[in-house]
Amino acid sequence: MAKFYGIGTGPGDSDLLTVKGQKTLEMIDCLYTPEPKRKSKSLALSIVAPFLPESLEIKQRHFPMVNNLSEKENAWNDIAKEILEDVQSGKNVGFITLGDPMVYSTYSYLLERLSDHIETETIPGISSFCSMSNALQIPLVMDEETYSVVPATASEDVINTALETFSTVIIMKVSIELPKIKKLLEEKGLLASSVLISNASMEDETVMMGLENLDETERISYFSTIIVYKTRKI
Repeated sequence: MAKFYGIGTGPGDSDLLTVKGQKTLEMIDCLYTPEPKRKSKSLALSIVAPFLPESLEIKQRHFPMVNNLSEKENAWNDIAKEILEDVQSGKNVGFITLGDPMVYSTYSYLLERLSDHIETETIPGISSFCSMSNALQIPLVMDEETYSVVPATASEDVINTALETFSTVIIMKVSIELPKIKKLLEEKGLLASSVLISNASMEDETVMMGLENLDETERISYFSTIIVYKTRKI
């Protein structure tokens, strides 16, 4: 029976794709890839490119990165319908997503539209913040410590609560809210305990240890994350 597979690509380095992810890519008939901007290059597709059979049918589809929920839902519905038709026609279909499919992933919106109608399977991927902590060789948590993952787009109250409550705080999507995040970290005296990582595991990866001299007006990569290590020396 044909199936729909969600495949986590990991953070960026093709070598970090799991063996199961690679095997799944080699056996599917059709692969959907997310396109944040029309006719733009898919980072997820470039990550898995070394493992794709030449015969594989690739469908790059646009997922609007906008605040208009109706526009996003229309895109999710249209793409889910197309995937449904492909699977029902007998094709094994894959969808690739950066990091892990269950962490801030567009794949989740497709899964909730398809899981009641066709067989589905989700292949885990390495989350960007796990890759970052390993590259830094700084543990996220130890013993009884706790950690929180929050988007920079969350309210100041939510982010402040995380900073006050957890041992380590991962703040994702910081590029669009950098001034806000720097202000909150400065108010709590946490700039020196924070690390900014952009393009994790990729050739153009950059790391800033300590954010006291961070220029919050500088344009940084969309793929940027701050890790606040309250209980570590960095």
